[in-house]
Amino acid sequence: MKENNLDIFDKHESEVRSYVRGFPTVFHQAKGYKLWDMDENEYIDFFSGAGALNYGHNDENMKQKLLEYIQEDGIAHSLDMASKTKGEFLQKFHEIILEPRDLNYKVMFPGPTGTNSVESALKLARKVTGRTNVISFTNGFHGMTIGALSVTGNAFKRNGAGIPLHHSFTMPFDNYMQNTGQEIAYIERLLDDNGSGVELPAAIILETVQGEGGLNAARMEWLQSIERICRERDILLIIDDVQAGVGRTGTFFSFEPAGIKPDIVCLSKSIGGYGLPLALTLIHPDYDKFAPGEHNGTFRGNNMAFVTGTEALNYWKDNKLEKSVQEKSERIYTFLKDMIEKYPKLKGTHRGRGFMQGIASDVDGLADKVTEKCFKHGLIMETAGSDDEVFKLFPPITIDDEGLNAGLAILEKAIKETTEEKNLVTS
Repeated sequence: MKENNLDIFDKHESEVRSYVRGFPTVFHQAKGYKLWDMDENEYIDFFSGAGALNYGHNDENMKQKLLEYIQEDGIAHSLDMASKTKGEFLQKFHEIILEPRDLNYKVMFPGPTGTNSVESALKLARKVTGRTNVISFTNGFHGMTIGALSVTGNAFKRNGAGIPLHHSFTMPFDNYMQNTGQEIAYIERLLDDNGSGVELPAAIILETVQGEGGLNAARMEWLQSIERICRERDILLIIDDVQAGVGRTGTFFSFEPAGIKPDIVCLSKSIGGYGLPLALTLIHPDYDKFAPGEHNGTFRGNNMAFVTGTEALNYWKDNKLEKSVQEKSERIYTFLKDMIEKYPKLKGTHRGRGFMQGIASDVDGLADKVTEKCFKHGLIMETAGSDDEVFKLFPPITIDDEGLNAGLAILEKAIKETTEEKNLVTS
């Protein structure tokens, strides 16, 4: 293949491809927070594989463990048979993650992706409650398979299903009603009013920070109220922590600061540490009711991801990484607030928390322009929101000060150039 020859992809790959359109180059190498293309151009990564690379690219310790495993002919594929690597992962996950947080979950391996985890959670909630419907929220995103799409808010993605999506009700997410504070009262009224047409659901599913939906961060009080609603009405609470979890918001689970304990938790993306496909569905033992094989999949046990995922858990043996993420998160927050004040043409508002923050702009198309200019200057970022109105920062949570500062400097340059364009429409 010729260097940076994108014609191959235009000729042979489906039109459904998307990220290559926003980042039109051929990547070849990556390390830490940097990527290089075939022409050896260097890019800072504020994208992190959409949250699948929280620890950056090719972490050295994970790489060495993986190479050793391959060299010793460690088993690569085993469905859900017992393997040495799975046992090591389960033990370490319990000891380092669950036990110190006083969380009691059985671990299910539903398949390799986040949408597999969501599908298994929805099926299980319906099985154990005997109810059909699930409550989800405005601007929520939970995956691209039919069940996950039924609890996803984005119209473009829902329309891709090609069929009606049933058995779910959409409720207003925190602050959806624009500072009225009526969302919880609205949900309770509909659930308790026999004339509302809303049946008692099997579960409520939510993201604490809506990644694809525009970095909408729920307040801790709101999350606590949702848990209370579930407990008072015997509704299962499912937290989709596929993107916001594994440290991205400053704690391993994004819901920890709220002090809540979901019945089911969905994890994927960075749980494998190295970017290798892996997903978990964490289930309170009272609801571990699937019969053997009732939910399965050929790739529901990725041994190579167990190897790297087990090594990644060493980051959580103490609180050093957690403190670093929280400190750098404050710096990101301060930077973004400064950008909003310094460049009023953004017409921006701050969104998100932790290492998933960004700016929502009221100017049509501005977020896309900012990310385009970032790419030209060597920074990879994407947009979020129902109208791509948010440009979002997703650096690896292990990024050092030099990398973070360099990326923020490029972002400000892109913002400055965008807001100074003569054809920028801000009215």
